[in-house]
Amino acid sequence: MKNNNYGFETKMIHAGYDGDEATHSVTPPLYQTNAYYFDDVNHAKSLFELSQPGNIYSRLMNPTNGFLEERITALEGGVGALAFSSGHAAMFNTIANLCQAGDEVVSSRNIYGGAINMMGVSVKRLGITVKFVDSDDMNAWENAVTDKTRLLFTELIGNPNANISDIEKIAQIAKKYKIPFMVDGTFNTPYLCRPFEFGADIVIHSATKMLSGHGQVMAGIIIDGGTFEYKNNPRFPLFNEPDVSYHGVVFADLGKTAFITRLRALIMRDFGSCLAPFNAYMTLLGVETLSLRMERACENALKTAKFLETCPEVETVNYPALESNKYYPLYKKYFPKGAGNVFTFVIKGDRERAARFMDSLELIQNVANLGDIRTQVVHPATTTHSQLSAEKLREMDVSEGTVRISVGLETAEDIINDLKQALGK
Repeated sequence: MKNNNYGFETKMIHAGYDGDEATHSVTPPLYQTNAYYFDDVNHAKSLFELSQPGNIYSRLMNPTNGFLEERITALEGGVGALAFSSGHAAMFNTIANLCQAGDEVVSSRNIYGGAINMMGVSVKRLGITVKFVDSDDMNAWENAVTDKTRLLFTELIGNPNANISDIEKIAQIAKKYKIPFMVDGTFNTPYLCRPFEFGADIVIHSATKMLSGHGQVMAGIIIDGGTFEYKNNPRFPLFNEPDVSYHGVVFADLGKTAFITRLRALIMRDFGSCLAPFNAYMTLLGVETLSLRMERACENALKTAKFLETCPEVETVNYPALESNKYYPLYKKYFPKGAGNVFTFVIKGDRERAARFMDSLELIQNVANLGDIRTQVVHPATTTHSQLSAEKLREMDVSEGTVRISVGLETAEDIINDLKQALGK
């Protein structure tokens, strides 16, 4: 698609695929192949030297994956993207691309429990320290920065409580200290908000969720905004010194594409967390209906949140589109099209009361997933955030009665009626 001025929905359907000359296929083909033949020895040599673009091996690139990467790049407004086997893989490989032993990352603590575990335990074992801060406290962000800091990270809409990070203010801190700023946009998708427009340098998604949208595949994707200057930045010797494993190339010399090129050429090459072409194909199908699904999901979520706010059995509803919510001003700033479809509410009483409520649901599923077309709930304290200590759960405002809901595309009245009858029990 040669015209970059098309609207979001047009890019959602057409970006990244200009047709297949061999077959004239209307939809992007599934290239289920491991390898690609070379024209001759010199052709192979030039591909491996990065002096000529082209396909080498499906761990590094695949045409179907490429269609997805170009489409999400267009929707986010970046300069390049790379697809991974999961959202977790996307997060880990970003850290691996920027950091080495002795380096530090500053992250919001108001994020998915598995991400806290991965960064706070597994990444720590690799010699990389992650400092967790309250995403609302700008002084905490700035005070956590040292000469060793290589990345600032937050979820725009936090998991599970749908807190909104003021990414424009965090971006200002990142720019002040010349540190890249990464935003997880899984819950909002580029349809609701594009973090590059507010100062982010890198955006990641668990494409398992809203982008694919049907609960069928696992996928992650990293998008490079091309806005961060690695050249001559003393924080990033990995980008400014000749790389001994890749012909002595200095990746910072590549300019706007330095981050995404190093990510593909070195990190994906060595760690191999590549996305299966079939999963890329399925995600492409999901992206084609992204705006329609998000519109309906946001509409249903707001109706559901308003209903829950009236229920005497419910103590709190954490949905930023409600005027009673503390993040309502940030919702108005960042989300003119809606606040997404994932939030939490707190059942009055203890864990047993929350369990009885969830076990009484008939339509809504108890599932450790979100972003599906189906409405799903989960109990964070015993599932997605169960590895965290009681102290960390309190810091994240996750209680025994907290229930996370991902509102789907069913008839809104059916969702509400199922919640009503379960609360009654």
